[in-house]
Amino acid sequence: MTALDRHLGFQQAALNTRAYRQELLAANIANADTPHYKARDIDFKEALMGALDGKVKPLALTTTAQRHIEGGAKAPLAPFVKYRQEEQSAVDGNTVDMDVERSAFAENAVQYEASLTFINGLLRSMQQAIQNQ
Repeated sequence: MTALDRHLGFQQAALNTRAYRQELLAANIANADTPHYKARDIDFKEALMGALDGKVKPLALTTTAQRHIEGGAKAPLAPFVKYRQEEQSAVDGNTVDMDVERSAFAENAVQYEASLTFINGLLRSMQQAIQNQ
């Protein structure tokens, strides 16, 4: 495996983990008024290390007919999902704190964009290196 493959593999795993976390945070925000909904999140570092160590593999889907499309599960990081600790109890049992969720959502979005910037910079420098040869 080349250094480029290793670096891009890391960035790909980071982007996938950030995208999955963004889905969880968006679901928390969408269910802010749902009674008994429990806010969920992942520990980014733990999930990323699991993805890099090969512990995260898409689950195979069973097909019952030849014309079915093969694919993997949409949420391979599901084993890393945890319930968020409740900051303030709500009467209806909902644990979503909109301030916490908005903050986490914005922070995750910025870090996702930073990962994209790193990938673009790496690919741009590789392209320049190839053109200068």
